Amino acid sequence: MTPALHVQLASASDAVAIAELSRRLIEQGLPWSWRPERVARAIAASNTNVAVVRGKDRLVGFGVMEYWDEDAHLVLFAVHPARQRQGIGSAILAWLEASAMAAGSKRIRVEARRDNVAARSFYNDHGYHEVRLERGMYGGSRDGVKLEKWLRPQGGDR
Repeated sequence: MTPALHVQLASASDAVAIAELSRRLIEQGLPWSWRPERVARAIAASNTNVAVVRGKDRLVGFGVMEYWDEDAHLVLFAVHPARQRQGIGSAILAWLEASAMAAGSKRIRVEARRDNVAARSFYNDHGYHEVRLERGMYGGSRDGVKLEKWLRPQGGDR
């Protein structure tokens, strides 16, 4: 049985761990753009939530969500490989989705590498729909898939 997970906002001291996980799990084969300084700016930004789950001795998962008008954008998301498939990603995503709803977002957008079947399946399992393939989205050499999830009705209903 998985113990209860505690999702919380990241602190400035989490920036290095988040950046290192991003480099290793998300940005492999690409230039490293989510360096500690950029993560620290995201943690401090008023239009961004950075959610984390910590294990006994290290950060085990995180998500970075930006809020823009009526859309939220999940810009970075990862769970340490040794802790995947234990509900950590689902807990972080649920926390961020609840935050997006509270912020008034109607939709969440996210991207994944086309060849990252595990990520695409994870998002599909959580109600995200693939809306477009974008060639060369990552570094001009890797294709990406754009996904979205509607949180509120589309159209004129407010």
